Amino acid sequence: MLEKLETQNKTVGIKQSMKALNQDRVAVLFIARDAEDYLVQNMKQMADGKHVQIVDAASMKELGKACGIDVGAAVAAVLK
Repeated sequence: MLEKLETQNKTVGIKQSMKALNQDRVAVLFIARDAEDYLVQNMKQMADGKHVQIVDAASMKELGKACGIDVGAAVAAVLK
């Protein structure tokens, strides 16, 4: 599932992904299992309310690598 992040339009990071979620532009939301819960809790609730698919990524490092960046990422989103 992470391979979608390599080829499709995406956002990386909490701020950009939250903005896209508020604008109803998110198709799939990826959240790293080791992300701090207080950082992603509101995003999870909003995604559930908007019926956006949430996918767990194994780690922030793996999610960042899948997005093509050299650092970890707590959240990434595939855009509609």
